[in-house]
Amino acid sequence: MKVASVADVKARLSAYLQEAESSGPVVVTRNGRAVAVIVAPTDDDDLEGLLLSRSPRFRKLLDTSRASIARGKGETHEKFWKSARRNDGAAR
Repeated sequence: MKVASVADVKARLSAYLQEAESSGPVVVTRNGRAVAVIVAPTDDDDLEGLLLSRSPRFRKLLDTSRASIARGKGETHEKFWKSARRNDGAAR
């Protein structure tokens, strides 16, 4: 993992993008503190996971779902997938 200042990344962005693709994440710092990370997604699923992991709306949805499950209002795995298959067929 490489660490670089904002000023250096601004001056050499292409090089840091290549670095992220070939060697892994690049931590971007300002005044010695991490402020961003340059990450090259491996595929569309990886990109989606990265974006969802930082989404406040998605995190709220997960928190709400976890709370519901903790209150005993969750569905079984089998019931969930049966409902999902039924809804998927209706959308077509």
